[in-house]
Amino acid sequence: MIEQIYTYFTIETLYMWVNLGVLPFWFILIFFPQSHLCRYFVTSIFPFFLLGGAYSFVLYKSYLIGYDFVGNFTLYLGIYELSRLFEDNLYLMIFWTHFIAINLFLGGWIVKDAQKFFINKILLAVPLIITYLIGPIGLFIYWIIRIFYAKRMSLYE
Repeated sequence: MIEQIYTYFTIETLYMWVNLGVLPFWFILIFFPQSHLCRYFVTSIFPFFLLGGAYSFVLYKSYLIGYDFVGNFTLYLGIYELSRLFEDNLYLMIFWTHFIAINLFLGGWIVKDAQKFFINKILLAVPLIITYLIGPIGLFIYWIIRIFYAKRMSLYE
């Protein structure tokens, strides 16, 4: 039984589950940002517990095949070294899970911060969708919206 589960979770299958698994969280963030479901389910530790499990599983699979984890630090040596790391599917999956988790965390932070300033949830949907796709641009758009609602600009909140 465990062997069947282990052989089922290939990197491709895990990639599909991680991508599809975050969609309900984003759906709740975009359409129901003030709900209790969002507060206790999406902006809590629960989604990161699941993504952390996927991350740990990929690390474990990498360890089993003898992956060179120390070699990952070569990414700081230049763009060529980074591109060489992305040729490995396991490293790519680690990176992708990291990217998905950070964007979801950012989306949750945007929703919590927007509630402090009573930002319209329809207007909030735009930066949330963009954050889902390309995190930093969505945060930038949210900050522009936030400046108008907060009537001030602070660099250290």
